[in-house]
Amino acid sequence: MAQTEQSAGTTATTAREIVEPSGDETEFVFFSGKGGVGKSTVSCATATWLADNDYETLLVTTDPAPNLSDIFGQAIGHEVTAIDGIENLSAIEIDPDTAAEEYRQETIEPMRELLGEEEIETVEEQLNSPCVEEIAAFDNFVDFMDSPEYDAVVFDTAPTGHTIRLMELPSDWNAELEKGGSTCIGPAASMEDKKQDYERAIDTLQDDDRTSFAFVGKPEDSSIDEIERSASDLADLGIESQLLILNGYLPESVCEDPFFEGKRADEQAVIERAREEFDADATATYPLQPGEIAGLDLLADVGGVLYDGREATVDAGTATDVDADGGVDFDAMADADAVVGQLTPGDETQYLFFTGKGGVGKSTVASTAATKLAEAGHETLVVTTDPAAHLEDIFGEPVGHEPTSVGQENLDAARIDQEKALAEYREQVLDHVTEMYENKGDTQIDVDAAIANVEEELESPCAEEMAALEKFVSYFDEDGYDVVVFDTAPTGHTLRLLELPSDWKGFMDLGSLTKGAAPAKGDQYDEVIETMKDPEQSTFAFVMYPEYTPMMEAYRAAADLEDQVGIETSLVVANYLLPEEYGDNAFFANRRAQQAQYLDEIRDRFDAPLMLAPLRRDEPIGLDELSAFGEEITGLADVAEADAPEVTPS
Repeated sequence: MAQTEQSAGTTATTAREIVEPSGDETEFVFFSGKGGVGKSTVSCATATWLADNDYETLLVTTDPAPNLSDIFGQAIGHEVTAIDGIENLSAIEIDPDTAAEEYRQETIEPMRELLGEEEIETVEEQLNSPCVEEIAAFDNFVDFMDSPEYDAVVFDTAPTGHTIRLMELPSDWNAELEKGGSTCIGPAASMEDKKQDYERAIDTLQDDDRTSFAFVGKPEDSSIDEIERSASDLADLGIESQLLILNGYLPESVCEDPFFEGKRADEQAVIERAREEFDADATATYPLQPGEIAGLDLLADVGGVLYDGREATVDAGTATDVDADGGVDFDAMADADAVVGQLTPGDETQYLFFTGKGGVGKSTVASTAATKLAEAGHETLVVTTDPAAHLEDIFGEPVGHEPTSVGQENLDAARIDQEKALAEYREQVLDHVTEMYENKGDTQIDVDAAIANVEEELESPCAEEMAALEKFVSYFDEDGYDVVVFDTAPTGHTLRLLELPSDWKGFMDLGSLTKGAAPAKGDQYDEVIETMKDPEQSTFAFVMYPEYTPMMEAYRAAADLEDQVGIETSLVVANYLLPEEYGDNAFFANRRAQQAQYLDEIRDRFDAPLMLAPLRRDEPIGLDELSAFGEEITGLADVAEADAPEVTPS
């Protein structure tokens, strides 16, 4: 049952002109967008298409939770690896821990013959800064921007908010090194070559002839809204986005009932909106397939549609080898009582963390749980730590840096605003250091000079990371809440956030951060770490849709969370499950059977209760829809009814 979807020839011509090298120097193509939109798939397809067209191509992922290995079906990892079956194509998955250690060694080794043991120890202490991971990953990124052996380098970047941060780094670190002296990425005097690298990186990123920037999104209004915001942020950095790819729209031939006809109509309206608001000739589309896109044949199909103007093939009848009669038995699989137990607070404040691959519905599930907990009478705060947050879109109410009501009794929301968090942190540190020097009363100290020195250190980019951590930790001290729900950044960055209390505590114990000027927070960090480890106080929930890549990313992240931080996964949310009553054809039968297969595997891999969330006609927006959705998935409505006081008739 193969069907074809029309491709726009003009769009393909434009897309090809954008990604295809046109000069003698190496050219770069960046793909970004919200997690879970098919960014890695499009990156892999583009790299494959370039290699098939005789361009020597390198594919690089900077995502802390990479899945290139899953897509190509071979181990890749931190070393440049030739891709089996494709001439001219290699790939690498940058590992932040390995990159950080390489960076430390490269920085220290040249100094060993020049400095004494005590001075080397000081540099080593500086390089234990957690922000070394960030700059080390970027150094790898810069290295690949200076690779003359390749015609094209394709970057599969981290989800949008973190990509913007990556693009800001060369300017930020360049400014830091210009000050001279010691920095938390090494002594500035020894890093003049780094400064030149960062200046060159800035020039290359801003050069439209050498660098192309493409966004990948789903045909959803929220996805377009985020892309518009991100494109504006990039433009502020002097980087122009040139291509938009909307991935995973429903094929017309398989939408045979009002439910899916309505969803397709909504998607087509979003595609039309995107073509109006962006350059129509630079807005490409690719349809949803009945199975996952992996392997060279499907990657070639994606590349052919996007860049050669071919018609997409949607083979609904033979795309999967699972039992097409299978489906999801919601009643049999849901662990309703256990789910309620994980969500409901006890005598102490309960902390709920919803994490997972970007684009799997974390924010919606977190907001839904928070809404139902508030309805059940629990004072609830929902906080987003995601740089690409959209709680405002979900609640339809303003959500700011400080907790404010979103129109529901017992329910407040907040989002960490990076600029405000940094301003608060700067004020906190400067107040502390001023008080510290005043109390010493040492006339030998030039207080103004000391404060100026601390102010200079607070201009370091790693102060932003510390500021975000400080704000995150502060929510563990918010009074008056029975439950605090965290809507976290995509998986790899969540792991980074949860490692930070330990990392920064160790770093500050060395007295390195702002030369001991920061207020002592070691004990507070210890308490936060222990609270997160305590299953009686904290619930860690991985949200995923039942497909191989998000399942494996969550599984690997859960293992890292336990190994590195000591936190066990206590809840799994399977989202976007196809309802049985709609989509009565081979296409959706294939997808339902695939979902059922992966749900069984999720049960095998995760020793945790399972919450099931069905695909809806529309995403739940506003308190009424969140409440209705919550009744379907959380079981908390039954708790609210049971806890409601009995009313004695008068």
